[in-house]
Amino acid sequence: MSDNVVRLHKDPEPPAQDAPVTTLTVVSDPPSAPVAPLWVRSGRAVKRIATDEKTTATLRAAARHGMYTFNGGRIVARRTWDGRTGSRYERMIRAAETAGNHELAEEWEERLQRFRDARHRRRMDLLTSPVDVAKGAAIGTGMSIGTLIALGIVMALNTKDVADVITPLSAVIEFIGLLITIVQVVWPYAITLGPLFALLALWSVGHKQQAAPNWALPDNVRNGEGEPITPSIVVKALRDLGVPALRNAIKEMGDAGAGMLGPIRIAGCGVEVDVTLPSGVSTVEVQQRRRKLAENLTRHEHEVFITIPQAARTVRLWVADSGALDEPIGPSPLVTDETMTADYAKGKAPWGQDLRGDAAALSLYQRHLLITGLSNQGKTVALRSLALWLSLDKSVQFLMGDLKGVGDWAMFDGLATTLIQGPTDEHVIQVTEMVEGAVDEMNRRIQAPPGTKFPPLIVLVDEAQVAFMCPAKDEDKRPYGGAKANSRYFMAVRKIHNQGRAVNVLMWQGTQDPTNENLPKLVREGAHTRASLALGTESQARMALGDKAVDGGAAPNLLRPGLDRGTLVVASDGITIPAGQSSITVRTHYIDDDAAEAITDRAKAIRDGVTTLHAIERGEERDPLADIASVLGESSRVRTKDVLTRLANLNQDAYGGWSFIDLKRVLDDAGAEPYKSDGVMVVSRDRVTRALANRDDEGSASATDDREPTPDGSGRQGELPNPLPAPPPWP
Repeated sequence: MSDNVVRLHKDPEPPAQDAPVTTLTVVSDPPSAPVAPLWVRSGRAVKRIATDEKTTATLRAAARHGMYTFNGGRIVARRTWDGRTGSRYERMIRAAETAGNHELAEEWEERLQRFRDARHRRRMDLLTSPVDVAKGAAIGTGMSIGTLIALGIVMALNTKDVADVITPLSAVIEFIGLLITIVQVVWPYAITLGPLFALLALWSVGHKQQAAPNWALPDNVRNGEGEPITPSIVVKALRDLGVPALRNAIKEMGDAGAGMLGPIRIAGCGVEVDVTLPSGVSTVEVQQRRRKLAENLTRHEHEVFITIPQAARTVRLWVADSGALDEPIGPSPLVTDETMTADYAKGKAPWGQDLRGDAAALSLYQRHLLITGLSNQGKTVALRSLALWLSLDKSVQFLMGDLKGVGDWAMFDGLATTLIQGPTDEHVIQVTEMVEGAVDEMNRRIQAPPGTKFPPLIVLVDEAQVAFMCPAKDEDKRPYGGAKANSRYFMAVRKIHNQGRAVNVLMWQGTQDPTNENLPKLVREGAHTRASLALGTESQARMALGDKAVDGGAAPNLLRPGLDRGTLVVASDGITIPAGQSSITVRTHYIDDDAAEAITDRAKAIRDGVTTLHAIERGEERDPLADIASVLGESSRVRTKDVLTRLANLNQDAYGGWSFIDLKRVLDDAGAEPYKSDGVMVVSRDRVTRALANRDDEGSASATDDREPTPDGSGRQGELPNPLPAPPPWP
């Protein structure tokens, strides 16, 4: 039959003056869905029932209790076997031999021999014991009957009835008969209930030991959230780690592996334990299975840290309390203590807390600093908190370049001598010239008389990868970025790394996602303090912290991006690191912008006032030798002190910061050395004039010289380079 249905209905509005017209309309209903076969519907029903939560819970409970009983029997059998044989002593001997303790092995062997001797004596006694037992039973029975008859005689004498002689004996016989009757009544039930009670006892043993597969255990036991760390849990986690040599060694140990563990110590928001691995097991094999070890300990991967202490074949496990690392730490002391001050030379910056909950403080004295990590992990805040603390020492000067340019360092306006903010190539050029100015200041300090004290100068560049990757070049075609010998920023940083520490000129850098392109190796290796937030790969971790720290257990690549924001791994001698470790994990305090501004306001209050430059001014080029000749005037000789004063009056920006060393360097290079006259150092006008004339003659000759330039571009082959230009003024 067709699915079309024929329906009759009247037109609702028939034509006027006409009879109603009946129309036939064919309405087609949509086809119904085909009915699935019976076997398909049955399969779906079975699947729905089998996957139902109640069904799975019931099956899991049945499997769990069945395994409790079965494994409880195995445990009881193992205990019985250990009690009746010397297998326990043999396991102890093997464990001592595995640990290399031969004295302990000999002691357990002596105990095993004594056990075997005692067992032999018991077995020999069993050969003669039946006769002795029969004799003892006969004697005991006879004495008991005699005692009962004697008691009956006493009763008969008392009652004058001869029948009472056997009354006690009859009572005992009746009591024995009653016991036999009771046994006859109870025995059928005992035969039935006895095995049930035995199974219940085995189930109790298995339940107490949780002797069932993990999938069959209850949810609260299977998840193990917050489960305390005990020696048995640690040993079980190591046994199930997937290292065959470790698993076999634990099985052979008589103490079930407990001898591998040191004391479990409470360490901050977790516990710490040293594990001495058996022979044939490498610490690397355990380190590479961090996730599996954490899951065996019912923890997340980020809640277990594995380090290598000084002891051989030993790993140190730090296991956090479940969820403890997700809790924020308290505010920084810089925020809570408004009276706090800083001491660059002797103090330490309060940076955060280590995993044990102890305060983590970092010494900044004469240490170059490098902080790296993925974007948006708290790098700028961690770097800024160190600068905020150091700003409370009024002797510290800052040169700052923020190549992100979103205002993270704006609160240092009026505190830093130079503050450049922006991500463009022009900002990179400005920052490069700032760092080169710091190099000139470093050179000036190095040439100062011995014993001269210099204030600390911190050259800080945030987002330094922008500078290293800048493609801009100067008028001499020298690139500002890159990692070659002609790169201006790279070479300036290298010079500060090489010599700046000796005169308190320090380089601090923050950079993202370290690679060989945006963070050259020589720059990485030049930092005394290296810290890293979350990274993507182990190779990046090695770039950030070095091979030694990573080989010792440092793993910033295992931190969780976003979730472990502000947590960094530090490798430095400026922070207290536990003995035997090469790095420490620090959870830094978070200081927001408002709190940072409050701290910088306190820092500005203790200073005399600083005028911050927001760009490096490119002044006109000066000719120091010509300016010296001009300030000498008509005098044949002028004291060096007066020459310096006249130069400063001529151009304060160029010569205001000059010292005698700067003046002497220019004159010595020109061949117009100052000399002593009447006990004071003077400058000769004739010498300066002659030096100018000679220089002009050499310049004219070099203009027509067709000799090849030197490789470094400083002059012609066979000629000395031109005198160094005067350093820029230091604010």
